[in-house]
Amino acid sequence: MNIKKALLLVIIAALIASYFVFDLGQYFSLGYIKEQQSAFDALYQDNPALILGGFFALYVIVTALSLPGAAIMTLAAGALFGFWIALALVSFASSAGATLAFLASRFLFHDTVQNRFGERLKKLNEGVKKEGAFYLFTLRLVPVVPFFIINLVMGLTPIKARTFYWVSQVGMLAGTAVYVNAGTQLGQIDSLGGLLSPQLLGAFVLLGIFPWIAKAIMARLQSRKVYKGWKKPKQFDRNLIVIGAGSGGLVSAYIAATVKAKVTLIEKHKMGGDCLNTGCVPSKALIKSARVAFYEKQAEKFGFDSIRNDFRFRTLMERVHTIIKKIEPHDSVERYSKLGVDCRQGEATFISPWEVEIRNGDHRERLTARSIIIATGAQPFIPPVPGIEDMDALTSDTLWNIEEQPQRLVILGGGPIGCELSQTFARLGSQVTQIQKGPRLMPREDEDAAAQVTTALKESGVTVLVDHTTVRFAREEGEKVLYVTGDGQEKRIVFDTLLLAVGRKANTTGLGLETLKLPTNGNGTITVNDHLQSRFPNIYACGDVAGPYQFTHTASHQAWYASVNALFGFAKKFKVDYRVIPWCTFTDPEVARVGLNEQEANEQGIDYEVTRYGIDDLDRAIAESADLGFVKVLTATGSDRILGVTIVGQHAGELIAEYVLAMKHKLGLNKILGTIHIYPTMAEANKFAAGEWKKARKPEGLLRWVERLHEIRR
Repeated sequence: MNIKKALLLVIIAALIASYFVFDLGQYFSLGYIKEQQSAFDALYQDNPALILGGFFALYVIVTALSLPGAAIMTLAAGALFGFWIALALVSFASSAGATLAFLASRFLFHDTVQNRFGERLKKLNEGVKKEGAFYLFTLRLVPVVPFFIINLVMGLTPIKARTFYWVSQVGMLAGTAVYVNAGTQLGQIDSLGGLLSPQLLGAFVLLGIFPWIAKAIMARLQSRKVYKGWKKPKQFDRNLIVIGAGSGGLVSAYIAATVKAKVTLIEKHKMGGDCLNTGCVPSKALIKSARVAFYEKQAEKFGFDSIRNDFRFRTLMERVHTIIKKIEPHDSVERYSKLGVDCRQGEATFISPWEVEIRNGDHRERLTARSIIIATGAQPFIPPVPGIEDMDALTSDTLWNIEEQPQRLVILGGGPIGCELSQTFARLGSQVTQIQKGPRLMPREDEDAAAQVTTALKESGVTVLVDHTTVRFAREEGEKVLYVTGDGQEKRIVFDTLLLAVGRKANTTGLGLETLKLPTNGNGTITVNDHLQSRFPNIYACGDVAGPYQFTHTASHQAWYASVNALFGFAKKFKVDYRVIPWCTFTDPEVARVGLNEQEANEQGIDYEVTRYGIDDLDRAIAESADLGFVKVLTATGSDRILGVTIVGQHAGELIAEYVLAMKHKLGLNKILGTIHIYPTMAEANKFAAGEWKKARKPEGLLRWVERLHEIRR
């Protein structure tokens, strides 16, 4: 920090300290102002210019230093000077003081904050540059966030000072008028009876409901701005249209039908979406078959001389499709039609914010709805690697159509899908090479969890190449070849089948989003607010197409908020709750997590304590020869409050549920420790982890006294 900044900071600190040291706050109270009102009135009559100028300067100083008292001074201005003079005086003084605070914050902290957190603030900065004036106007008009915080925080953004001033002047005017009006009524009280006068009560009622009025005005202004150029239908065919019949769309339609809304569900492929047809269900079915096949190599571990795993790959895939068909009725057109959902087959395209066209072959139909939910999911991302278009690459969507087992399989990607499928095919006998661009597999998880999965994959027969970059694909002498760079050299890998697992992108093609100019994020997901509303308040999005999580259970979770807000948002809207989101990678061992892990806590600068229990010490795990993995709990420093849990081991996806419940309902480790768990079960690991936390915090001093007591009693 340079000398000028340091000097300004010292001056500001000294002035603020003086306010508290000399107890100047006693002069900023309604009681004091009322007591001195006669004296102030006399001074004002004798020297109006001096009093107005002094009041203006004092108001500017109080606001610029972010001292408590501005609200009281506004009421006082109304009481002392009358409505119009007070309104003009406070309006200009508050705007000037706010701008000084803004400039001080910018001078002292802007560069430091932007240099350190610029990447994280990139989205915010872009939003401020584009819509900064409107954001600020909303904050000023709806006084939910304290104004002094707005002054300081806006100084850290790219908004221009002159924009900040005039928007503040206009935005605060309505609120200032309400406060000044209340002050004029206070100034007229000369007895206790005046406290109950209709004028004063009305002023305070207006003061209380002003934020709601302002919020309604802003919503109306924003709505008119967004819908400008579009003609809203006078009547609607449906209450709700849902586009996409995956988990998010199915739950949305189910809720709408349950509350007797008229709802249409549109799906262009298969009911059930990715999870049923190409994702969770088929992958878990094949994973189970691979685990059974792997018993051949674990025969001695379970006391067998040998175990045969004779199988035909075609039969395994038939089992997968049989399982899909067994679950299909849960998500079928027949079931949802009986529930009251109008199910349509076809591709939906937006015609307007309230109208979609359904295309099915040559048939065209248009429907209108008051609200629309986009739940179109996502699809595998195809990386732009030279030659990849000639490799007939498989993805998690197309994998389930193969009938012959890949012999030499290359898998690109080290995330959950890549790890699950690489281990699965290796256990079924394929020669698998898994390539990860980053330094380790499963980069979202802690290093100790990723390390155990990497070891397990290698033991299953997977060749794991981390820190390797895909350069190009080629066909050479009738064979498929991949060239990668890693360890300072280029490597040549010959393969038969390529499987891509490098991420997923939102399904938005063909929806007509460009017609509505609906903005999307960098990863292709539709931009939504905390209520899952898009740019148009009546158009919602949930699931993979909205993000930020791409899990089936998260899509279902979001669907409740999207459907309830779409149908009842006119009365009450709910912000989607992401505080407790669990997930699991179904490798062997499984990796399940909820809340923070260590790397996220460190990145966010959150203080935490770690408790770890090794599953290799758990009786049930030992009995099943599954004594591998751990339970790791992050707690707030000095507390049993759970910040996050990572579990590595068999059935980790089931074990994590206890911690999900605990975090959701704010139950600490002491509650888990005090809960009876059946013996012998894997679930005991959760209790023993809580016991490790308690053991590390036992009161040593008290125990020494207790030990002495026992000696005396002997």
